Amino acid sequence: MSEKFTYIPKGVCARSMTFEVEGNIIKNVQIVGGCAGNLLGISKILRGKTVEEVVEVFNGNRCGAKPTSCPDQIAQALIQHFNL
Repeated sequence: MSEKFTYIPKGVCARSMTFEVEGNIIKNVQIVGGCAGNLLGISKILRGKTVEEVVEVFNGNRCGAKPTSCPDQIAQALIQHFNL
């Protein structure tokens, strides 16, 4: 059974991220705001990946001088939701 949750990112242009996860497999990610083309591509790449795979690759990525990025905020959402 899938579960959905929404995360409000901090320090990036995206305004919300909604995740659909089944077990530890990401089924869908919808991101509102931010760089539409890049985030649509990232959302497609995430389908079928495990939560742990995404956290390992995305955690700590920065956007220019910002201390975070949309990929990092995706990782933070998963870390927070799954208590990793």
